[in-house]
Amino acid sequence: MTTISQSSQCVYMIRPTRFEYNPETSIDNVFQIISKDKPQEVQDKAVKEFDNYVETLRSKNIEVIVFNDTKEPHTPDSIFPNDWCSYHEDGTYALYPMYAPNRRLERREDIIQELQDKYKFKITRKVDFTEEETKNRYLEGAGVMIFDYPNKIVYCSISNRANKELIHKYAAELGYKAVTFRAVDDKGVDLYHTTVVMALGEKFAIICGDSVVDPAEKENLWKTLEETGHEVISITFDQMYSYAANALELMNNKGERFLSMSRRGYNSLTTEQKQKN
Repeated sequence: MTTISQSSQCVYMIRPTRFEYNPETSIDNVFQIISKDKPQEVQDKAVKEFDNYVETLRSKNIEVIVFNDTKEPHTPDSIFPNDWCSYHEDGTYALYPMYAPNRRLERREDIIQELQDKYKFKITRKVDFTEEETKNRYLEGAGVMIFDYPNKIVYCSISNRANKELIHKYAAELGYKAVTFRAVDDKGVDLYHTTVVMALGEKFAIICGDSVVDPAEKENLWKTLEETGHEVISITFDQMYSYAANALELMNNKGERFLSMSRRGYNSLTTEQKQKN
């Protein structure tokens, strides 16, 4: 029997072309702010950070596939392709309904085709939920769903970008169990994506525990994580706002695991938190 790994050995990334503030997604995204820099300065900084990130990952022998964004149509958030599409080891790929109209333009069949033709991605089944956009029901991919691949569990914080009925429908489609909860910011407002609240590795979970407001949901969340062998690393609201939960565990070609996160997020962690797992 093939063992499914929690850590991806390959990532694909979209190199930004016109990265900037997106007014269509700022409505419910408290993490997005308007930069004082000019648009071209924002774009230049984004490209520099992108290229440095790719170089860092490759220096650790992690496979990175890079696609260039297109100038038209204008898709300011196209560097986050995990929100509109996901791939699974059984050959399934899924397309998701997106909240903002300009994010729906990010879906590119040429990327999916090239992943198959050039990079030999095995794709045997397509699951398409995009028609839900006509019903104003959304499920923004791996932005709102945290997959536990070995244990067939998907964690999701319910929000206007993560419809509760859709998450259970999607989980059933893949043979997963859905664990849902409501997470809010320090003002009590629903957080738009689960990835700002929670990250999951092979043996640990990073979560802003104070954001999970329902005691029963929190108890079920902690219980499920502990039963699947995950140590919970609880972070504060301040650490959440520093993107400490916005992290991804990756594996290189030697089987070594790395936790990828922003410098700001890493610097917000305590020494004790950094030493766990």
